[in-house]
This record gives sequence, structure tokens and C-alpha cells, in this order.
Amino acid sequence: EGAELATGGTRRGIVVSTLAEARFFAAGGFDDILYAYPLPGGRLEECAALAQRLRAFQLLLDSPQALDLLRQRPLPAGKRWLVWLKLDCGNGRAGVRPTDPDALALARAIAQGAPEEVTLVGVYAHCGDTYGCRDVPAIQAIARATTAAVLDFVTA
Repeated sequence: EGAELATGGTRRGIVVSTLAEARFFAAGGFDDILYAYPLPGGRLEECAALAQRLRAFQLLLDSPQALDLLRQRPLPAGKRWLVWLKLDCGNGRAGVRPTDPDALALARAIAQGAPEEVTLVGVYAHCGDTYGCRDVPAIQAIARATTAAVLDFVTA
């Protein structure tokens, strides 16, 4: 019920952190789900099943190897992989650093490779480093730094 309320009843545009959550919401009629964790290669078939079932199953990429996996596992006609480039703006957990030249090369490889098979939806950054913050100004400082890093990346 909470997710339905949060989406204004549209059942679209939710973010999950596990494939179990994605399957749960898909079973509940949600058809636009972002799996906010870099593609786990060993779970590619689970991701493919969701991508085929849903109107939009989106996932994060943070390496050329993950992009290669998607290209080696095309979806059926009328479907394509929808991906976000995962940026690591200081959390150090997952993603590519926006200042790393390989990050821009990966974004270009996704966007220009074969968009009918793998489409770059955008860039994604998670401010997980706010978890240790003790006050609002510290959270705001991290949010500002993350926003600046993302803007610098997308305008490079």
C-alpha cells in the first residue's frame, strides 16, 4: 500500500534494492521498476525475466564488463535493456567515480553502442555516505557535493 500511495496510484517509477523486492512489486502490478544496484552478472537471467515481463525494468551499470553481459544477452524483439550509469560520488560502495576518464568512456559506450538493445536512461548517484551524518548541515553538504559531481560529469 505504501508504494501505491507514494506513486499516487500509478504503480510506476519505484526504486528497489533487491531482485526479491522487484519481483514482489511486479507481482503487485508495478510495471516501472529501477533495480538500484549494479548488475549482478550471476543474476542476469532474473533481470532478463523482469525486463521481459515489465513495461520498464531498469538497472544500474558501473563497468564495461556489465555492459558486455547485457549485449551478450539481448532481449526479445520490442524490448531493450534500460540502464543508468552508476556514479560513485564519495560513498565508495559501488559505481564509477565521475572524475575517472573511464566513466565518460563507459557512458559513451552505452549511449552509442546499440541503443536498440541497451539504452542509457541517465546517471544515478546515491548519497549513502549520509548514513553516518549527525545533523542536517552535514547531509546538505554531501547532497551539494554529489549534485556538483553529477552536474560536472554530465556537462563534461
